[in-house]
Amino acid sequence: MSEPQPPETGNTKPAADRDDDEGNRTVENIVLASFFVVIVAAGIWLLGTMADVRKTTDCVAQGRRNCGTIEVPERSR
Repeated sequence: MSEPQPPETGNTKPAADRDDDEGNRTVENIVLASFFVVIVAAGIWLLGTMADVRKTTDCVAQGRRNCGTIEVPERSR
């Protein structure tokens, strides 16, 4: 009597090649996730910069002077 064989999964690649593919897929996923994070961060930065420019443009369009940003130092107690 022979031992039962596991069902075939349709994967004809050797186990070493499958492990390489899995490792490559992991690296690709990490690279794509990193790219996505960079794109989102750049978009957030761009939106913030556009909002600052819009505020300055609105200020100048109203005929105001001294529309630049004033930085106030923190007070220590």
